[in-house]
Amino acid sequence: MTLDACAELLQRGDPDRFAAAMAAAPQHRARLLPLYAFNLEVARAPWVSKEPMIAEMRLQWWRDVVAEPAPRAHEVAAPFHAVIGQARLPLPVIDRLIEARLQDVWAEPLADDAALDAYLDDTAGGLMWLASLASGGTDEGAARALGKAQGLANYLRAVPELVARGRHPLPDGRPAAVQAWSARGLGWLALARKGKVAPAAALAAWQTAGLLKLAAHDPAAVADGRLELSEFAKRGGLLWQAVTGRY
Repeated sequence: MTLDACAELLQRGDPDRFAAAMAAAPQHRARLLPLYAFNLEVARAPWVSKEPMIAEMRLQWWRDVVAEPAPRAHEVAAPFHAVIGQARLPLPVIDRLIEARLQDVWAEPLADDAALDAYLDDTAGGLMWLASLASGGTDEGAARALGKAQGLANYLRAVPELVARGRHPLPDGRPAAVQAWSARGLGWLALARKGKVAPAAALAAWQTAGLLKLAAHDPAAVADGRLELSEFAKRGGLLWQAVTGRY
């Protein structure tokens, strides 16, 4: 039940957020690692079993963890529970983040663009707001906008895997629709830049602009599984943002 356990879990399961957390100052890292490890546990809960009821039970377990006043003896739940208290994280935001993952349990397609928008807001938008709060941020609108942009970029990158798992990730997967979503994501990014997101939290979105611009320019890259930045761009982008604070 230490930060090391959260870091090891994150390094294996979500290396991008692990890199972002490690680029943050130590005082912020101590809160971001448990938060991101919690998010990883919740995000992968729908995929650990082919039986939907088991996945739902795992998500309910995490909802109970958040709601209970005392921490559970678990390598992620205990340190995350401590972060909730230290940063006074809003429990309804955490609960919506968990509940939104029920969409991933079932193979039913998203109803429309509004449903995908809400999913991105509750998951990635909520997570960025929690991370910003934990790092001293106060601008919820900017944090959610940045989180949604980041969530969309990651979601588009995951489309081939979701399809392979029998899901229908996009209401409309045609290139023109992908370009429209990419433009929407870039709009969220521009909105976030007008506000103030805690720099330590914003580090997690260091690939967002590049991925969304790539998807807008080459929408076929989404379905083809080519929506990736070069290793040079990844490393350079994180370093540049860590130094400048610009996202």
